[in-house]
Amino acid sequence: MTIATGAALEDGAPGALSHEEAGAPGLRGPRAGMRILLFTDTLGDVNGVSRFIRNAAERARLTGRDLRVLTSTNFEIPSEPNLINFAPILAMKMPKYENLELTLPPLFAMLRYVRGNRPDVVHISTPGPVGLVGRLAARLCGVPMLGVYHTDFPAYIDRLFDDASATWLTERLMRAFYGRFKVIFTRSAEYVGSLVRLGMAREGILPLRPGIMTDQFHPRHRDTDAWVKLGSPAGRVRALYVGRVSVEKNLPLLTRVWRAADALLRAAGVDAELVVIGDGPYRAEMEADLRNSGARARFVGFRYGEELSRLYAGCDLFLFPSTTDTLGQVVMESQASGMPVIVTDDGGPKEVVEDGETGFVIPASDVGGWVQRVVELAGGPGVRRRMGKAAHEAMQDYSMAASFEHFWRVHEGVWVASRH
Repeated sequence: MTIATGAALEDGAPGALSHEEAGAPGLRGPRAGMRILLFTDTLGDVNGVSRFIRNAAERARLTGRDLRVLTSTNFEIPSEPNLINFAPILAMKMPKYENLELTLPPLFAMLRYVRGNRPDVVHISTPGPVGLVGRLAARLCGVPMLGVYHTDFPAYIDRLFDDASATWLTERLMRAFYGRFKVIFTRSAEYVGSLVRLGMAREGILPLRPGIMTDQFHPRHRDTDAWVKLGSPAGRVRALYVGRVSVEKNLPLLTRVWRAADALLRAAGVDAELVVIGDGPYRAEMEADLRNSGARARFVGFRYGEELSRLYAGCDLFLFPSTTDTLGQVVMESQASGMPVIVTDDGGPKEVVEDGETGFVIPASDVGGWVQRVVELAGGPGVRRRMGKAAHEAMQDYSMAASFEHFWRVHEGVWVASRH
């Protein structure tokens, strides 16, 4: 594939051919057009990848597209006809992530399903055991593979283990896993260069149009009682973090910044607190550190659905110190909810923030700059309202509907090309 072909894929022409095959329960009968089987190791977990896949499956149902998501997990997943869960043969806790799961999927059961529901294209969302089943399925069916580089695993391994050999091995594994994909989507333009440096062919790499559920994350969901029910006093300024509570998210920086900012806000008489939605291996240490320093902070664990929407909309600013995220879906959700955000200048999140307009982009090394902007936003209701309004308006261009259409057009272009 050439760079010109990659551009053509982005435009994508349907040209689908009709044929008839057996389908999944609730999806049987004649079909016209393309069938995608999407393989993922994460669907019941609480993370941006899972939410993106579930949202894509919902868009497929709403628009009559034949997208089926295959996974293998003990976690609960939504009961929808195009979400197919195969009971794992074996499941264990992920090392360093007790709230995540590593499974051994039932290979032959999944391949029987593939044989009875032959895809035109296979999409692989994660480089794990289920992703490996997807690679085998694509090879056996002789159909093209596409996938998303959702997670910067080499950077995560480097942060978690600080072991150069482990990082090198992870890089080699990523090259081997993604090497035969027709298209590798990145979640941001930033990671096109990262994948090229990993050894991927530039002409097969394409940034996927970002998208979130803009109706689900909206200022109209603001509920003054939502945080009060969790113990946060009414009228308090809330600085929010949402995501995995782990060191590879650079949360030691957030801990350091909030300690300093909270002291300055107290001195200025500003009633504010850091609120954290999520869980992970760093939570106990972070919670103890902030508590022992006297900094005001509240940890509420995982939250879901409508409650999550209300909690987002009930906060005033969003802090995301990660330097390893390929996009940072939570950064988009918080802006859509009407919050200004602060992110680092490393990774993908900076691409969805208009520096000085919808938030601030500050180097992770500039602790003083972070503290200054946190104090400015927490102590300035006028600037918060102005930037929050701009953030909400900016995110209306990033609907999940537009993102899914881009996703579908590229797959359709690859399918049509594979038939000629």
